[in-house]
Amino acid sequence: MDAQIKRGLLDVLILAAIKGEESYGYKIIKDIKPYLTISESTLYPILRRLEEGGYLTVNSQEHNGRLRKYYSITAAGLKKIDDFAQEWKQMMEIYDYVVREVEAV
Repeated sequence: MDAQIKRGLLDVLILAAIKGEESYGYKIIKDIKPYLTISESTLYPILRRLEEGGYLTVNSQEHNGRLRKYYSITAAGLKKIDDFAQEWKQMMEIYDYVVREVEAV
């Protein structure tokens, strides 16, 4: 799969995982595992990039005597998900066309 497409999919998958409620790294990994398995070393740079892009916010809270970072989606993050959904509709139309043409041969 093209690296840019995969990067975009990861971003949106992670944003979707925190869309309903704030979450933390281990829970995000667990929530997306049915769709894609990623490691912490893959997740945290993506979370940092999404934060820097304004797609999520981070706050630290104490949990069992340690600080845990909790991530929340922003309006820009919600828009990124909506934009992805619209673009994916177009991708599916292209996919359907390509498959039809391949099967017609």
